[in-house]
Amino acid sequence: MDIEPYHLTLARPLSTARGEIEEREGFLVRIQYADQVGVGEAAPLPGWTESLETCREALEYAPELARDEDWGVTLGETSAPAARHALALALSDARAKLNNTPLYRYLGNERLVRRVPVNATVGDADAETTARLAVEAVENGFDCVKVKVGARSVEADADRLRRVREVVGDDVELRADANGAWDREQAENALDAVEPLDLEYVEQPMPAEEVAAHAGLRNGGNEVPIALDESLVERPVTDLLAAEAADYLVLKPMALGGPDRARNAARQARQAGVTPVISTTIDGVVARTAAVHVAAAVPEIPACGLATADWLADDLGPDPATVADGQIEVPQAKGLGVYLGDE
Repeated sequence: MDIEPYHLTLARPLSTARGEIEEREGFLVRIQYADQVGVGEAAPLPGWTESLETCREALEYAPELARDEDWGVTLGETSAPAARHALALALSDARAKLNNTPLYRYLGNERLVRRVPVNATVGDADAETTARLAVEAVENGFDCVKVKVGARSVEADADRLRRVREVVGDDVELRADANGAWDREQAENALDAVEPLDLEYVEQPMPAEEVAAHAGLRNGGNEVPIALDESLVERPVTDLLAAEAADYLVLKPMALGGPDRARNAARQARQAGVTPVISTTIDGVVARTAAVHVAAAVPEIPACGLATADWLADDLGPDPATVADGQIEVPQAKGLGVYLGDE
């Protein structure tokens, strides 16, 4: 097993639970399995996964015989999801190559999937700027626009969303992402204010740990669907489903510990009547492409948060999953379909 550290400069600062970051650091992992080499990526992110140092230690602890079927016992129910992601992805990549199949088919979807719908994201801005950026996204082919909210008053954010709905029309799916910014009263007021706008969902209206409050909000009589994202860091998927706290779950393979876990979480969600959405933690091309394969492995998936390559000023290699007309291409080569020039 080979472990290679990397760092990538961001095109613009990224706000996280621990403040702004300007680069992404992580590790590429290569594992020999039979006569194939699989590649994985660990991209720890503050507030979502273990630290960079903990990730490094977890990877170095993984045995050289990680290709064995029992490799996961080494990390167990690990507190290092990014490290496990790298190992699980590398093994899945190698096994898919061995089976001469794209990774998404190895993950369980036998049908041909050429593209997955993706959303555009519009950050915080005044109402007119928000509306202009939303129109630009639609003109570029996006059928789903997510607007970041929570940095302004509930009334100001509701005005922004109303303005977006006015300019993009009723045929565009509209989402709002509060990143846990509201308390219960603010969340209730926000949902009441945006209910006439036919939002697909409001994402993480309250802090991640407030699962019961989200369940109460969801069942409080308002018709706006609720999506949970950051709450998956605090509680396992099964807890969120049992609490009936969400209509949608935003699943990040890096934070969950691997493409296999993300695919399993999507299955669990669907069985509970909850819709899965796949997203990234602003990863390099290896992990980002893996997330595309996870999304392709989920039948009838809605627009996903996978159009994140433009966050990076540079990358680990060529991107096989390009975005056009609001959809991201799914690589059809065997395995992951990412070529780093040294394989």
